[in-house]
Amino acid sequence: MTEPNRGEGWCGMKTKWLVVLIALVLSTHFSFAQDEEVTLFSGNGNPVAYIDYGNDEPVIYMWSGKPVAYLSRSSSNGMSVYGFNGKHLGWFVGGVVRDHDGNGACGVKGVVSLPKLEPLKSLKELKPLKSLKELEPLRPIFSMQWSSSPCSALLFEGAD
Repeated sequence: MTEPNRGEGWCGMKTKWLVVLIALVLSTHFSFAQDEEVTLFSGNGNPVAYIDYGNDEPVIYMWSGKPVAYLSRSSSNGMSVYGFNGKHLGWFVGGVVRDHDGNGACGVKGVVSLPKLEPLKSLKELKPLKSLKELEPLRPIFSMQWSSSPCSALLFEGAD
């Protein structure tokens, strides 16, 4: 009767556990990374930008990877949307970015009907320094309609 080779068995077992551990770490990392980003869709369902919640202040990136705005606590409920150039662009309330007229410019998946598939995102560019913020204007009464100006135009107003 021969004894089993314990060295090979242990080594094989270690390798299997190492592979399982690496797979678990990678899947957890990528699921957290995806959970920290929320896509913004235009009123017709096209993915336009996304909010990266992985920072101290959430940053809005265009699909091209260009950082154009960030979210800041509003004096009223919700968040104000500020461009890196300091310009107040609107409000982010209830999953909708609203312009100064109170119309929706873009929104998250749950508030936009028939969102389209998201293409691959480009690499993120470095965030610019924030300029001094404009005063937040009085918040209008929010309407139930989409803005006539595109979401991308509103967000690009915040770029340098």
